[in-house]
Amino acid sequence: MIAIIDYDAGNIKSVEKAVVKLGYECEITRNIETIRSAEKLILPGVGAFKDAMDRLNEYGLTDVIREQVLTEKKPILGICLGLQLFFESSEENPGVEGLGLLKGKIVRIPDTADLKIPHMGWNSLEFPKKSILFDKVVKGSYVYFVHSYYLQAEDKDIVAAKTFYGTEIEAAVECGNIYATQFHPEKSSAVGLRILSNYLEA
Repeated sequence: MIAIIDYDAGNIKSVEKAVVKLGYECEITRNIETIRSAEKLILPGVGAFKDAMDRLNEYGLTDVIREQVLTEKKPILGICLGLQLFFESSEENPGVEGLGLLKGKIVRIPDTADLKIPHMGWNSLEFPKKSILFDKVVKGSYVYFVHSYYLQAEDKDIVAAKTFYGTEIEAAVECGNIYATQFHPEKSSAVGLRILSNYLEA
């Protein structure tokens, strides 16, 4: 069973539909024992960094996520805001600590005259290394983004995909049992389903 972690963030139902379409049993949950018994975890989300961390802390989910991912080595996939929460901090809300599963910071996409922020739309991916997430995904494939902030990972070796939107965007990471995408695979047509399937099958 795949546990989709529920902390009142947006876009959770579309992730559930994509997982079910791929033939997997899943449950949207914030029940700690359900999370502990799941085979894999997904942390989706759309929204603000501080609000998300406040909800995760309020529901007692911060410690169980760290326990399952860091101690039990359970696979987890972060999507959009979920990716950002895996890291230590965000310029969106200075002083708010993230989950700290990986080292790095979240910064705002720089303002440029010809680009709108938030970044909303389809961008192509480049792959700096081989990865499980992007197995059988063709270089230059397009995926769907909605974000105003992006990752600067401390360890560049964990970056599995990049794109460009006014600046180089670290679009996905893969590090042991930790996977994450800044884009939305559940909204990225057949390519996105392939990426989700790669995670679920791994």
